[in-house]
Amino acid sequence: MDRGFRPQEAGAMTSLGGAEFAPLTKTYLNTASTGLLPLRTAKALKAAADDGAYGRVGPDGNFAALAAARAGFARLAGVPVDRVAAGNSVATHAGLIARALPSGAEVLIADDDFSSLVNPFAVRTDLKLRSAPLEKLAEAVGPQTALVAVSAVQSADGRVADLAALRAAADAQPDAGRERGGPRIVVDATQAMGWLTPDPRHYDYLLCGSYKWLMCPHGVSLLVVPGDLGPDELVAYHSGWVAGEEPWNSCYGPIAQLAHSARRFDERPAFLAYLAAEHSFALVEELGTERIGAYDLALADRCRAGARELGLTPVEARSPIVALPGQGAAAERLKAAGVEASVRAGNLRAAFHLYNTEADVDRLLAVLAGS
Repeated sequence: MDRGFRPQEAGAMTSLGGAEFAPLTKTYLNTASTGLLPLRTAKALKAAADDGAYGRVGPDGNFAALAAARAGFARLAGVPVDRVAAGNSVATHAGLIARALPSGAEVLIADDDFSSLVNPFAVRTDLKLRSAPLEKLAEAVGPQTALVAVSAVQSADGRVADLAALRAAADAQPDAGRERGGPRIVVDATQAMGWLTPDPRHYDYLLCGSYKWLMCPHGVSLLVVPGDLGPDELVAYHSGWVAGEEPWNSCYGPIAQLAHSARRFDERPAFLAYLAAEHSFALVEELGTERIGAYDLALADRCRAGARELGLTPVEARSPIVALPGQGAAAERLKAAGVEASVRAGNLRAAFHLYNTEADVDRLLAVLAGS
């Protein structure tokens, strides 16, 4: 049987991102680890760095960029801006939610989900942590479940959670010890936002590290809190002066009044990272998440079809993350050929985004084929 890969047609040389990205010096297929910065974002960062070096920046401008980034993310997520808190990491936001749970509460997670989401619940040894296969997570929701935490898209292999089924299962449960009744759903959208927008009706909390598909620097992580959040359900344990209703009047002593919006849960933000986020979020908004998603998925479909021609068995997922089980050892050979991918859970993992092209897919497959 011929295992050589033959491109179906000449690979397209122009990406959806086009001139928004610098010409790549290699075939970059590692967005599931870190996304590339758009040129507009890099330009804004460079200008801000110069302003900082020459004393041309003041603190008020930092807050303007933060507000613009928060609003941009709210539009992308389809939620009111007053439900969005700004921070630096998913683990910190997950920890805030975990700390709010009463002792003995049952938390349901997916098997082998990403540790930044899972571990903040696991370190609370007084909680009842239970896991189930991703495909059976909705079936595993029970009357004692107080909270379900799951990634919208699995980091290791790109499988997509059925959040609609999970919401239906949660809503069908009797009171789990909260006034609202039924478990809260926490969704980590780090591997989704930018190509796939989780439906706000399907979760209570949304966490999103934005350095992957949203193409921001590290240090940009957003938290969407429930619209029906009770006054004592989530405590702003790490609130500093930026979380005050009037930040500049909240610098000394206990904060007299925390922000009336989700901003009360803000961490002291990495302002340069959020200045960059304003521009990256704007690009995603201009192109449209649905359009980006269709583009990314088409590249991934091409990759999976080509992999099958080579006799490989990719993980089936409607996702731009393509996982090839048992092929992790090929990563070094790919790197030597100028193709950047990653290895996760033994899988060779390639991730396709708006700056990639069909030619990138074909280059990956050609190296795997040994040609």
